[in-house]
Amino acid sequence: MTKNFVSKTDELFKNTLNEILTVGTSTEGHKIRPKYKDGAPAHTIYINQVVEKYDISKGELPITTLRPTAWKSAIKEILWIYQDQSNDLSVLEEKYGIMWWRDWEVNNSNTIGQRYGATVKKYDLMNKLLNGLKNEPYTRRHIIDLYQYADFDETEGLHPCAFLTVWSVRGEFLDVTLHQRSSDYCVAGHVNKVQYVALMMMVARHAGLKPGVFMHVVDNLHIYDRHIEQAKELISRTPSNKQPKLILKEGKTNFYDFTIDDFEMIDYEPVKPQLKFELGI
Repeated sequence: MTKNFVSKTDELFKNTLNEILTVGTSTEGHKIRPKYKDGAPAHTIYINQVVEKYDISKGELPITTLRPTAWKSAIKEILWIYQDQSNDLSVLEEKYGIMWWRDWEVNNSNTIGQRYGATVKKYDLMNKLLNGLKNEPYTRRHIIDLYQYADFDETEGLHPCAFLTVWSVRGEFLDVTLHQRSSDYCVAGHVNKVQYVALMMMVARHAGLKPGVFMHVVDNLHIYDRHIEQAKELISRTPSNKQPKLILKEGKTNFYDFTIDDFEMIDYEPVKPQLKFELGI
C-alpha cells in the first residue's frame, strides 16, 4: 500500500463521525432508557438509516485502524451466540473470557434473559439456516430474526441490537445483510461488523460457498454525549496505510467445529493508544 492509502472503512468511519457531530439529532431534553453507571442519563447524538457495504471477496474488511478493535473477543461473542446458542454469562466469561455483558444480567439469573443465543436455540435458527443454504440455496428465505416478541414477554433483558441477518446466494458467493436497530458507533460499530463478517465466513465455508458482499444497515447510529471528545480524537488520527485482512484458515468445513484459533488477522496495525468509553447501559 502507498503512504497515501486510506481504507474504505476508515474513510467511511471518519465521514460518518463528522456527519453525526455536525448534523445529528440530540436526545438531550427527552426521556431516554440508557444510563451511565453513575445513574446519569446517557444521551446521544444520532443519525438514522445508515448503510455501509463491503465486498469481502475483493479484500474489503470493515475494521477501523483508527483505534484497536477487540476482533478476537468480537468473534468469540458470535461463537457464544450461534455455536453455543447460549445466554449463560458463565459460558461467555469462563469459556471465552468476555466480561462486557455482565451489566445486562437479568435479575441475578447469570443470564441476559431469553435473548440472542437462547433465541437461536429455541427456534433452531442456525441449523435451519445451514440446512437451507445446502438444500435450497436459491430461495430468498434465508433469514435469522432474533427480534422475537414472545421472548421479550418471557423474560426481561436488552432487546437485540444486531437482530436480523438475511443470507443470499449469488453463484459461488454468499452475500449477507446485517440489520441493526441501534449502534454505539465509537465503541461497537466495528465490533459488530467484523464479528458478522466472521460469521459469514464460517457459514459460507459450511455451505461450500465463498464470502461475498457484506451490507450493514443501522437505523439509529449514535455517539454518546460522553464520547464526543473521543470521536473528535478519532477523526483527527491518521489511519494505517495497510488494508487489514481476516483469514479463515483452510481445513474445517463444519460450522460447529470452528474456534477462534481458525481465524487470523493480518496487516492490522491500529493507531494507539486505545481510547476509554463509558457505556450507556
